[in-house]
Amino acid sequence: MSATIPSQGYCSELKVFQAGHNNLSGLLPEDIYNASKLEEIALPLNSLYGAISDKIVNLTNLAILDLYFNQLSGALPVNLGRLSKLKFVILDFNNLEGSLPISLMNCTNLLELHLGSNNLEGDISMLDFSRLSQLTKLDLRVNNFTGTIPVSLYSCRSLKAIGLSGNHLEGQIQAEILSLNSLSFLSLGYNRFTNVTGAMKILMSCKSLHTLSLAGTFEGEGMPSDDDMVDFDGFKNLRLLSLADSDFTGQIPLWLSKLKNLEILALYKNQITGPIPSWLGTLPRLFSLNLASNRISGEIPKQLCRLPRLVYEPTASQVDNYEFELPIFGGSVIANPRFEPHKLFLFFPAIDLSNNNISGDIPTEVGQLQLLRKLNLDSNNFFGVIPDQISNLKNLELLNLSKNHLSGTIPLSLVSLTFLKEFNVSYNNLQGPIPTGTQLQSFNASAFEGNPKLCGAPLANKCSRPNKGIDEDNKKNNKDMDNGLHQIPWFYISSVVLGFIVGFWGVCGSLIINKTWRYAYFRFIYNVQDRLYVMITVRINMIKRKP
Repeated sequence: MSATIPSQGYCSELKVFQAGHNNLSGLLPEDIYNASKLEEIALPLNSLYGAISDKIVNLTNLAILDLYFNQLSGALPVNLGRLSKLKFVILDFNNLEGSLPISLMNCTNLLELHLGSNNLEGDISMLDFSRLSQLTKLDLRVNNFTGTIPVSLYSCRSLKAIGLSGNHLEGQIQAEILSLNSLSFLSLGYNRFTNVTGAMKILMSCKSLHTLSLAGTFEGEGMPSDDDMVDFDGFKNLRLLSLADSDFTGQIPLWLSKLKNLEILALYKNQITGPIPSWLGTLPRLFSLNLASNRISGEIPKQLCRLPRLVYEPTASQVDNYEFELPIFGGSVIANPRFEPHKLFLFFPAIDLSNNNISGDIPTEVGQLQLLRKLNLDSNNFFGVIPDQISNLKNLELLNLSKNHLSGTIPLSLVSLTFLKEFNVSYNNLQGPIPTGTQLQSFNASAFEGNPKLCGAPLANKCSRPNKGIDEDNKKNNKDMDNGLHQIPWFYISSVVLGFIVGFWGVCGSLIINKTWRYAYFRFIYNVQDRLYVMITVRINMIKRKP
C-alpha cells in the first residue's frame, strides 16, 4: 500500500526530512521548497515521480539531496549550482533527462555526485570540474554521455572513485590520471575507448587502485600480453579486475600471476584461447574466477583446486570487511538496484568455466574447494563420471554440469548438498536412478533432460529394476522354497532323526557292547576281503596266459 507525501506546509525550523525506503508515491510537494532551513532531504527507495522543481534553489542551506531509486523525470534544475552548500547529490536510478547543468560546477563543497542509471546526455568533456576540489566520488554510470574523459577531472586530487561505464565515451586513457593519488575505484567499461595495452601500462602505476573495471570496451583488441608488459610491476593493491565482454584475443597473460592481492577476476565473454594456466591456483586471495564464454581448451589444472581462499576457512583476523567506494554492478545494468553490493564479502566464492572447449575428467581434487558456492562447468567437453568428491562442497549453492559428455550415475553422495538453489546435469550421458528423498527432486525436470538412460523423479521416465524377469522368477522360486520348507510336517523330520539313531546304535552299539559279536563281525569282513583278493588274482593270471 502506497501513500503520498502530505502537502500541509512544512515547519520553518525543519532541518532534516528523512523518509526513505517506504511506499511513498506521487510528486514532491511544492511547499517543501519553502522550508528554507532544510539541510537534508532523504527520500530514497520510494516511488516518487515528476520533476525536481526549480524552486529547490530556495533551500540555500541544503547539504544532502538523496532521492536515489525513484521515478523522477525531467531535467535537473538549471540553477542547481546556486546551492553552494551541497555536499551530497544522490539521484541514481531515476529517469532524469537532459545535460548536466553547468552551474553544478559552482558547488565547490561537493563531496559526492551520484547520477548513475538515468537518461542524462551531453558532452562531459566540455564541463570544467576543476573547481570541485573536494570531490571524492563521481558516479555517472549508465547514461548517454559522449565525449572523452574530461581533463579537468584530473585536477580533483581528492577523487577516490570514478564511475563512467555504460556511456558513449571514446578516446584513450591519459597519463594525467596518475595525478589522482587516492584513486581506488575506476569503472570505464562499456564505452568506446581504444588501446587497452597503453591503458594498462598507465593504470598499473595507480598505487591506490583497488577496483578496475574495463569490461565491454576496447573491443576486439588483443589481451595485454606478457611481451608488452615484461617489466610489469604494478597493481600492487588491486582486488578486482574485469576485462570481460570485450572479444579480447590471445591467452590469459602471465603478468596476472603477480597480482597477489587479486580477489575477483572476470575475463568472461572474450576470445581467449589456450589452456587455463596452473599458476591461477597460486593466487593467495583469489576466490571468484569467471572465464566463461571463451575458447579455452585443455583440462582443468589440479592446482586450480587448491586456491587457498576456497580451501581454508579464514580466521577471525582474516575476515575481509573491505567496502568498495561505489557499488559493483554486473555488466552495465544491475538486476536489483535496491541491493548495493558495496561489501566484498557479499560476493560469491565462485568458479565459472562454462561455454569453453575444456575437456578431460572433472578432477577429484575439486572436493578440496570446500568454501565454493558456485561451480559452473556447463557447455564444455568434460567426460568421465561426476566425482563423489563434489559432495565435500557443503556450501555449494549452484552446480551446473550440463551439456558435456559425462557418464555413469549421479552420485548418491550428492544428497549431502543441502544448500543447492540451482542444479543442472542435462544433456550428458548419465544413467540410472536420480537419488531419491533428496533436494534433487525439488528441481525442474529440465535440469535432468537429455539423458535418455536417466530415470526417476522429477523425470517422467520411471525406473525399472535391471533383469527384472530373472529377479522376479528368482524371488518367486525363493518364496516357493520357503513355503515348501514351512509345509514339511515335523513328524517326518523326527522320523528321519530317530531312524538314524536306531540304525547307528543298533549295529555299532551291539559291536561295542558284545565282544563275541564284534569278533564274528570282523572275521566276516576279513573272509570277504580274502575271497575278493583270490578271485581278482586268478582272473589276472588267466588273462596273461592267453596268446
